[in-house]
Amino acid sequence: MLDPKLLREDPERVRAALARRGAAELVDRFLELDKRRRQLLPELEGLRATKRRASREIGERQRRGEDASAAIAEMRTTAQRERALEQELQAVEAERERVLAAMPNLPFDDVPDEPRVLRSWGEAGRRGRDHVELAGRWLDLEAAARTSGSRFVYLKGPLVMLELALVRWALELLEGEQHVPVIPPVLVRERALFGTGFWPDTEQQVYRLAEDDLFLVGTAEVPLASLHADAILAEQDLPLRYGGFSPCFRREAGAAGRDTRGIFRVHQFDKVEMFCFVRPQDSASEHERLVAIQERIYQALEIPYRVVDIAVDDLGAPAAKKIDLEAWLPGEGRFREITSCSNTTDFQARRLEVRYRPSDGGPPRYVHTLNGTAVAVGRTIIAILENHQRDDGTVEVPEILHPYGAPTEIRPL
Repeated sequence: MLDPKLLREDPERVRAALARRGAAELVDRFLELDKRRRQLLPELEGLRATKRRASREIGERQRRGEDASAAIAEMRTTAQRERALEQELQAVEAERERVLAAMPNLPFDDVPDEPRVLRSWGEAGRRGRDHVELAGRWLDLEAAARTSGSRFVYLKGPLVMLELALVRWALELLEGEQHVPVIPPVLVRERALFGTGFWPDTEQQVYRLAEDDLFLVGTAEVPLASLHADAILAEQDLPLRYGGFSPCFRREAGAAGRDTRGIFRVHQFDKVEMFCFVRPQDSASEHERLVAIQERIYQALEIPYRVVDIAVDDLGAPAAKKIDLEAWLPGEGRFREITSCSNTTDFQARRLEVRYRPSDGGPPRYVHTLNGTAVAVGRTIIAILENHQRDDGTVEVPEILHPYGAPTEIRPL
C-alpha cells in the first residue's frame, strides 16, 4: 500500500510512476476522495460540538422550567445533518481505501520497459529429451488426473528422494546465510493475502475454503510476510531473514492450453522461499544478496541460466523491482522462469503494520520486505532432468545432492 502522505505531497511523482503501470488515474481519484474526507471531518466535528452545546442548553432550560422546544428542534436538525455526513464519510472512506488498495507499488526508475538480460551462466543451447520422457513412470500424471484432475502429479521413487534432497540442501544453505528455516501454515486468512498484495489482484488464482473463510497459499511468502504483522521490531534485530518450505497451491486460472505437458505449471507444488525484513536503506543491497544466493544455488546444480531484469508491465502489484532467473530447458529449447526475486519496499509492511523502532529513539518506521525463490521444486527437477540427461536417456544427478539422499542417477521406469 502506498503512503497517503506521499500521494498528497508529491502527486506528480506518483502519477508519473503509476503511469508506467497503467494506473495513473487512481491518483486523481484518491486525491478527490481524500480531499472530500478532509472536508467532512471538521464539518462533522463542528456539528457534534453544536449538538453538545444544544444538549447543555436544553438541560439548563428544562431545569429552569423554560421552553426548550426551539433548542430541541435545532438539535434534531443538527442530528439529521450529522447522520447524513457520517453516511457520506463512511462511503468516501470505503471508496478511498478501495482505490488505495488497488494502487500497485511505485516501480524503481531503473525498471526497464522491456525485459533486460543482465548476465548469463553456463552453456545454454543444448537440445534433448524433455522431463516427461526422462522421468518415465516415476512421473505419474495419468493417475493424478484420475484422482484430482489435470495439472496434478504423483512423484515416485527417485524423484521423491531428489525432491527431499533438494529441500534439505536448500534449507541448510539458507541457514548458512542467516535465514531461519520455517515451515509456515499454508491456510491463511484474507488479511494475509491482502497484506502481501495478492488481494485484491490475483483472487482468481487462489483456492478458498469457504466454510472456514481460509485460503490456500500460492507461496510461503504469504504466511512469512505475516510473521511479524502488527509488530514494532527493534532496529538492532534487523535484518530478519527466513527460509520457508511449504506446499503451494495455484488455480492457474487463465492458463488453459499453456504448459499442459509435464509439471512446469501445476496446481500443487513445493517450494523453498526466502523472505526478509530489513531497514529501508538496506533493501537494494538485500535484493542483490538474494539474487546472488539464487545464482549460487543454480550454479551448484550446474543448470545454465540467465538473469533477467523484469519489465514494468510484468511486475506483480507489490513489487518495485523484480529479477528472475530463467533456466535453459533442453526439452523445450528455450529459457523458462525458475526463480523470482522482488523488492516490495514498504508496500507490504504498510498493509501488515510491520514497523521498527530506530536506535536513535525516533518514531517507528515501516520496514522493507523482500522475497525470492530459493528452490521451486518441480521446475528445478525439470531443469535437473533435462540438463543432466545422458545420451541413453538416464540422468546424472548433481553430486552436491548426493549427501542429502538424492540418487546418483535416475533411469526411466
